[in-house]
Amino acid sequence: MVVSMRPPDDLAGVDVVIATRDRPELLRRAIDAILRQDYAGQVDVVVVFDQTEPDHSLEFHEGNRSVKVVPNTRRRGLPGARNTGIEAGSQPLIAFCDDDDEWMAGKLSAQVGLLTRRPDVQFCTTGVVIDYDGGHTPRPSRSVELTVRDLVHDRHTEAHPSSFVFRRSLQERIGLVDEEIPGGYSEDYDWLIRAAREHPIACIAEPLVSIRWGTTSYFATKWKIIIDAQHHLLAKHPEFHTHRRAEARLRGQMAFAHAALGERRAAACEIARVLRCWPLEKRWPVACLVAMRVVSADRALAWAHRTGRGI
Repeated sequence: MVVSMRPPDDLAGVDVVIATRDRPELLRRAIDAILRQDYAGQVDVVVVFDQTEPDHSLEFHEGNRSVKVVPNTRRRGLPGARNTGIEAGSQPLIAFCDDDDEWMAGKLSAQVGLLTRRPDVQFCTTGVVIDYDGGHTPRPSRSVELTVRDLVHDRHTEAHPSSFVFRRSLQERIGLVDEEIPGGYSEDYDWLIRAAREHPIACIAEPLVSIRWGTTSYFATKWKIIIDAQHHLLAKHPEFHTHRRAEARLRGQMAFAHAALGERRAAACEIARVLRCWPLEKRWPVACLVAMRVVSADRALAWAHRTGRGI
């Protein structure tokens, strides 16, 4: 069912950018969940096909709902696809949704309502539900707002890109998604930090997005990409070096990735850096176990996912 009604003149329109590649069934479910939102304003979905042939049969226009299909015209990969979608739209609000995720009822109304009530707020997220291996783990937002300090200390997984709604004016000030990040990994995290420098990010606690982890996640085991991307973040954002605990978290992730690749010496070097920064960082013992082959990286990652967490 598509929600279609005459929108009141004072409701802001929303461009919803979906970057996709070869997941047609999940993509259609994501689009349907967006079109069913009870928000009475204009909602324009921009589906960007990255490195695959666009499916124009998805295109749709009825009342205050539309779906437009375009190819990625920028650098191949997720950041370029998101930027293509941003540039293809024109509404004052922009939202992201990954092609394997689904918005829950009331999601868009809650976020646009908050942005309408608080013109100072530039960016809004919600809680999520982690869908992994048949289990569903709610991850409500733990904070009413996120600052740069909050984000460098903790990625706040519940602030997932499929929950992002932000003003186009904010995007125009901070620029597009970073296409230089290796493999596009953590482009959403980089975006959050950049946005939070402008104004704290508002958080709705209620889980209003279902996100899939595991088999549909492109980055689940791309260890070399993860290592390179974390080096990029460390070089780009000086806040990680002024908060030792924050740097230790990223280096703990790199230690785990090196261990997963069987690079024991590199893993040991990163573990040593973690211990110098923040010995209480919880990832280095797991990296040790993986490096010593006491437990496999896949098993450690699966355990973290089942608890609604990540490495």
